[in-house]
Amino acid sequence: MNIRVSQQKEVTDALCDAFQRFIPQLSPHLIVPDVATLTRIVADPQTALFVAEVDDGSGRIVGILTLVCYEVASGRKAWIEDVVVDITHRGKGFGKVLVQVATEYAFQRGADCVMLTSSPQREAARALYRKIGFEEAKTSVFALKTDRK
Repeated sequence: MNIRVSQQKEVTDALCDAFQRFIPQLSPHLIVPDVATLTRIVADPQTALFVAEVDDGSGRIVGILTLVCYEVASGRKAWIEDVVVDITHRGKGFGKVLVQVATEYAFQRGADCVMLTSSPQREAARALYRKIGFEEAKTSVFALKTDRK
């Protein structure tokens, strides 16, 4: 099976459909982004939204990944977020190719470090990240929710 990964530069019906299918797979508590939000994401020069498709001409998106590159005093960094491969296509290499394309993109833009988080329950994803070369950091991520509930 041939896998095609590309950076999404515009919001299409296929992209909106993909987010409708994938965000609940990522977490049932998340709100699916609307067209305005997706438009801001693809227009943001610091953000790259990658999509994976089966290279069969159907145009059906089977995976997504968001990469954010940013500059701080300690260097140029990149952060991978919201990696989802449709449940019907997991284990077929789509996640691996998405992450490899995103990390190469980040390194080409000068990032000296690419980071991501993964829940301990996502054993397959964590194994994939390790296989690609990611190492578990000796730090913790802290989060403060703006709704404070």
